[in-house]
Amino acid sequence: MPDTTDRFAWHPEPQLLDVRDADVSRAALEDLGRQAWATALDYLYDEAFRRAMGEPAGYADLRARFFGSTGGPAAAPTTPAATADLLAEFTERIAPHNLNSWHPRALSYFTPPPLMISIVGELLAQVINQGVDVWHAGPAAAFVEEEVIRWLCDLVGYGEGSFGLLASGGVMANFMGMALARDIHLRQILGATTAPRGAALENVRVYVSDQAHFSIGRALDELGFPPETLVAIESDDRFRLRASRVAAAVHLDRQDGHTPLAIAAVAGSTNTGSVDQIPELADLAEREGLWLHIDAAYGGAARLSARDAHRVPDLHRADSVTIDPHKWFFQAYDIGGLLVRDGRQLALTFSRSPEYYGAGGELDYYKLGFEGTRRFRALKLWMSWKSLGTEGFGRLIDMNDDVAAYLARRIRESDDFEMTPDEPELSVVCFRHVSGVAADDLDAHQHRLQVALEATGDGWLSTTTLRGSTWLRAGVVNYMTTERDIDRLLDTLRAVAPRST
Repeated sequence: MPDTTDRFAWHPEPQLLDVRDADVSRAALEDLGRQAWATALDYLYDEAFRRAMGEPAGYADLRARFFGSTGGPAAAPTTPAATADLLAEFTERIAPHNLNSWHPRALSYFTPPPLMISIVGELLAQVINQGVDVWHAGPAAAFVEEEVIRWLCDLVGYGEGSFGLLASGGVMANFMGMALARDIHLRQILGATTAPRGAALENVRVYVSDQAHFSIGRALDELGFPPETLVAIESDDRFRLRASRVAAAVHLDRQDGHTPLAIAAVAGSTNTGSVDQIPELADLAEREGLWLHIDAAYGGAARLSARDAHRVPDLHRADSVTIDPHKWFFQAYDIGGLLVRDGRQLALTFSRSPEYYGAGGELDYYKLGFEGTRRFRALKLWMSWKSLGTEGFGRLIDMNDDVAAYLARRIRESDDFEMTPDEPELSVVCFRHVSGVAADDLDAHQHRLQVALEATGDGWLSTTTLRGSTWLRAGVVNYMTTERDIDRLLDTLRAVAPRST
């Protein structure tokens, strides 16, 4: 092959642009990989394990540091730059200012450190650059996703005929789940010949817990339902939705001429990790003819554990299930998914046939969901599952559950912290520091304590509001975290507490 790098001589590294000739470019590409991986490891060991949250800086301060004197984004660069300069800029401007999910005391949101094999899968997916929408644009990629979806369907207990697809996360999956409830189930209830729209969406009711994710309400809004469609029902003392309370609401709504459509339950809520009472809710949905959607974005992964799978029962009884592997499957962002007990319902809701895709007949994912352009998200999970096996995944889940149980026990044994509920359902623990704090200052104290902990860099917790009160929230989805880290976290909170009172 002739040397065509002269075409790119204007760039300082032309071998990174014209990569057709291995004799010319392979060594340069291997060097690029070494530089990039070394930069990644420098971040890991120089920053990620040093502080749970990046260098202390508020929003305005960090904007000033990042953007400089202009206080806002610079103009796009006009001239090319060498890789070494770009990697140095990453190390200087970006690496010190991140949520460092690798840090063993970073226990805030559902952001675990990704498995290294997941990162490798993401790299390979980006190199082959498949668009997993129309089958012919990503043939093998479509089959990898099909296999991963089968594994996920098996995990929740779905049988033959079930199917699903991957998405950016739980928000998109919940949106699609509510679209199915509207276009499949509401159409059946109304005896309509077409999917209901406009006035047909009035007087419909969808029941959720007061712990439900905001995306259910957002989905209903974007799907054209009026605000009163969403009925939030008070959860029990362990923050779980109970069937008796939903049944009472359904009864009253039917008396008032409304149309009960669906229950959107949660298996592992964002606030507390609570798991709604799925068996009794499934019974109610069957009796009342309601669509049952389960948001198991976080908690569905507990099914990977042979020991703890019982904590998230009866997912197979739902019509649709949301699950997010970038949460408790330890995957690199982004990868969520929707699973459907009757897979045919996806095409009935979303299928379109634009002329530029031809006759089709293959596995075209754009016909099964909301997204057109779709990344090759499945490869990293496919490789991770093969690398660890279900048993290995289960071991990591067990470790997290054990650490959360240890944190709960330490809090119960203490006289300066309290928690709610008194035992975590999965791996989320909500607690607060109470020693030496006036009752009317408890909420503000937790916020100050969170800020003080973050400033130390030695740990990171989020805060949440439960029953009108503020609590510290530890979401243990970090497989780096040990019981010693929990002891150190509590010690650090005690050390900074006097500065927060």
